[in-house]
Amino acid sequence: MRFQHTKRPGFLLGFIDFFTAGLFFLIYMPFGGLQAELDEILGRRTQRYAVAYLLGIPTLFVYTLVWMARIAEELKARAIELGVEGPYTSFRHMFDWNIFGILCFGPMIATKRFFDTLNMVESALNARQGSCARR
Repeated sequence: MRFQHTKRPGFLLGFIDFFTAGLFFLIYMPFGGLQAELDEILGRRTQRYAVAYLLGIPTLFVYTLVWMARIAEELKARAIELGVEGPYTSFRHMFDWNIFGILCFGPMIATKRFFDTLNMVESALNARQGSCARR
């Protein structure tokens, strides 16, 4: 799979998502192709964001945060496996910025770092695919 979106603006996406209380990603994940890309990169079918969002409602979105932090940790492991230079996002980074930075753009910073890592991984996979195709 060739990844088309390797320059996603994480801070802007995080800003929109924060001010729509997560509803933006309900649409962006499946229709923007992000869910399929995460499945491809991580090598498994991840839990759908809509399910994580719905399970987050009774837990004051702690479930959704933990879901996203786990995806971030898996993405970090994949970046390290591919030899991508950091900085990466991680479970702790995602969790801490969303909890402790809630009053000062923390969720946007966490989302930016998540998408920075995702963009680097997708670029590395595209480069790897391109070098394999030339052989």
